[in-house]
Amino acid sequence: MSVKGMATVLAVIFCAATIQSFPMFKAGRCLCIGPGVKAVKVADIEKVAIIYPSNNCDKTEVIVTLKARKGRRCLNPKSKQANVIMKKIERMNFL
Repeated sequence: MSVKGMATVLAVIFCAATIQSFPMFKAGRCLCIGPGVKAVKVADIEKVAIIYPSNNCDKTEVIVTLKARKGRRCLNPKSKQANVIMKKIERMNFL
């Protein structure tokens, strides 16, 4: 392989490694887009999932699955209802 070809291969590898380390690509891996809703009807909640910050997403996400095939909603983790749910789940996991 010529010197020019080797330099091209090294430049492509360097660019790929640099692009992967950009933090702007990490935000696209969060499940919730935007801040989320403030509250949902408690009677409609079937399941709750809390996803804590990780390498893929740097924010806490509270995802609520609703009954009767109404879908899933993202709760705003700063809302009053989300805080109550998070504390309740943390207590259940602690016991």
